[in-house]
Amino acid sequence: MADTLVDRYQRRIEYVRLSVTDRCDLRCFYCLPRGYRDFETPEHWLTFDEIERVVAVFTRLGVHRVRLTGGEPLVRHDLPVLAARLAALPGLEDLSLSTNATRLARHAEALRRAGVRRVNISLDTLDPARFRAITGGRLEKVLEGIEAARAAGFAPIKINMVVMRGVNDDEVEAMVEFCLAHGFTLRFIETMPMGETGRHASDRYIDLETIRRRLARRFELLPGMMPGGGPARYVQVAGTDLRIGFITPISRHFCATCNRVRLSADGTLHLCLGQEHSLPLRPLLRDGASDAELAAAIRAAVARKPERHEFRERPEKVVRFMSMTGG
Repeated sequence: MADTLVDRYQRRIEYVRLSVTDRCDLRCFYCLPRGYRDFETPEHWLTFDEIERVVAVFTRLGVHRVRLTGGEPLVRHDLPVLAARLAALPGLEDLSLSTNATRLARHAEALRRAGVRRVNISLDTLDPARFRAITGGRLEKVLEGIEAARAAGFAPIKINMVVMRGVNDDEVEAMVEFCLAHGFTLRFIETMPMGETGRHASDRYIDLETIRRRLARRFELLPGMMPGGGPARYVQVAGTDLRIGFITPISRHFCATCNRVRLSADGTLHLCLGQEHSLPLRPLLRDGASDAELAAAIRAAVARKPERHEFRERPEKVVRFMSMTGG
């Protein structure tokens, strides 16, 4: 097998965002409705054996970064066991985790021993009452998880904040100060019209360029860089190690440099976050397809990867929630 996956726009696919569950123990209003229960049954999730096999095929095709996501990935029982199996695969150079950190205090050390090196943690507010209003959960559990990640030796620890007008946009400076004080990397994210909940949150949308200009009035911002496979554009606060990333799928999309695909918990390969192009891999896995046949199917799917999303032009187009796709 050739060792690269290249789409028709000459983008090299080297990064898989791997959802291990579509379930979550929080209910962020821009992601999942509070009463939502229409999750996949565990029987429909890929097994650890199936996940390891698919990721091994991807690594032989040149993928060298994998991020474990959900839903909330730590809802999946024995996640450190899976992480250790993936970390041992030849060619996989970077295994990371995206989490809401509510369960991270219990699992941080085991994940670090298993081979996860970096964590991204969702944190939209530092106010406990506001956190409960946004997520339905308890802020103190997240802060405990963040501290456990630091104690376990994860580096870097990236804090992801979805900035929403009239909800938490008054806290961006406070979040900068928090990350400065604790040595974290900070990334601001624009809201996206993913599913009904995402579209309802679109009236809270803020162009992050306005946030960058606002921060520049208080902090000296220099051009910055950060290793990793994601789409953030970074600045660095002068005189510090703090890097601030801006993830702008709406105001300044990064489709021309997209290097990733998403594998959902049920084995569906999503080729674009903002389009419905996909390939169901679970039937192939359970019908006895060989590794060569899996690789051929993945190559054919990547050849159909769309040029760009249409979040601005057709916000109604994507009906699945983010948790169905993988974060």
